[in-house]
Amino acid sequence: MKKITLLPADIYIVINKTILTEIDKKNLISLYEPIIGVTPVSLYLTLWSDLDKRELMSKDYNHHHLMTVLKSPLEDIKEARKALEAVGLLRTFYKDEENLKTYVYELYSPLSAYEFFNHPVLNIVLYNNIGSSEYKDLVNFYKKPIFNYNGYEEITNGMDDTFKSASGIYFNNEDVQKVNQNKIKISSLIDFDLLLESIPNKVLSKRALNVKNKELINNLAFIYNLDTLKMSELIRLTINENGLISKDLLLKETRKYYEYNNSGSLPTLIYRSQPDHLKSPDGDLSNKGKMIYIFENTTPYDFLRSKYKNVNPTGRDLKLLEYLAIELNMTPAVINVLVDYVLRINNNKLTKGFVEAIAGQWVRAGIKTAGEAMAIAEKEHKKSSKIKKNIKNDEPLPVWFDKNNEASSMSEEEKAELEQLLSDFR
Repeated sequence: MKKITLLPADIYIVINKTILTEIDKKNLISLYEPIIGVTPVSLYLTLWSDLDKRELMSKDYNHHHLMTVLKSPLEDIKEARKALEAVGLLRTFYKDEENLKTYVYELYSPLSAYEFFNHPVLNIVLYNNIGSSEYKDLVNFYKKPIFNYNGYEEITNGMDDTFKSASGIYFNNEDVQKVNQNKIKISSLIDFDLLLESIPNKVLSKRALNVKNKELINNLAFIYNLDTLKMSELIRLTINENGLISKDLLLKETRKYYEYNNSGSLPTLIYRSQPDHLKSPDGDLSNKGKMIYIFENTTPYDFLRSKYKNVNPTGRDLKLLEYLAIELNMTPAVINVLVDYVLRINNNKLTKGFVEAIAGQWVRAGIKTAGEAMAIAEKEHKKSSKIKKNIKNDEPLPVWFDKNNEASSMSEEEKAELEQLLSDFR
């Protein structure tokens, strides 16, 4: 994705590609806000309010207008925009012409409650973010009323009962405004050529891998963190006698597989690595640079597993990681730095209260990247060492901690630890 610097003076225009209703507002707050947060929803509603009286298109605004209305820095607005794009509520177009940068923001409708609760990605992410109890309350809130029609006879009139037929001209009015929704884009995670090769032709019909099924398979791979070969195994369990894939059975089998291998829990953000826009530039070959690479390209689950010598983390530790990722909204790389730091200075224990105290401080400081987390860990440790006179100088610390990043500054044991970490993630 092309990197573009956004400035307060840059112009934007809002174009409404749909018909927005008060029900859409309710769905935004109830269903989307637990996933994307308050700022993206506020941005969406602000762009909506920027439209003209007919709610078709806005006049030209600059981004300073958004900063003023939302009381937010431009970087936060940019991240909020990306969140809206990710869940299909917004499409963005950009033009740089004669030093005038212009953005076009296209608004799309939120999914209806029925579509949302049956969406293969959003539905599960919502469940993970709000928990079982609140999820059930939401489903009950949106349930359609049940009425007993026993004894009733339908007497509704048809059109031909009320109006007489008249010959006339057929008009095609495709340009009239209508409700429009934008699809969520997920990069292709499945090698479908390899998938086809792994299942005999006599078992799986080529017609089974149509566009919709490919999209479903890719979505499930994203949600449950599965590779091509594992998806192939699960698909084999869902093929009917005609060589076609049963959608409902595939959904059931992938979920069952994940729950079996993850102590009954559903997938969460602890199985995601650092987003690309928060990663450091490539090319830093120092020891610290190598550690940053590990922190940024490893999921919190896999990182903690590596610290436990490839033994699966306990349920208690997984809940702690989930708390950091979901409740505190910490990024994966920052969680990894925190885990590495706490395990080393706390006798290889992830004590919940201790972790939460440090995490709360980092969240308040706005720490989002691995480099920022490493810097604040060193700074705070030095500060506490001066206060606590009983701190020993030979206290074990992470291999990246308080070093000048040259190999000569590391002990043989530290070099071995770094090499072991690097070998695990190459």
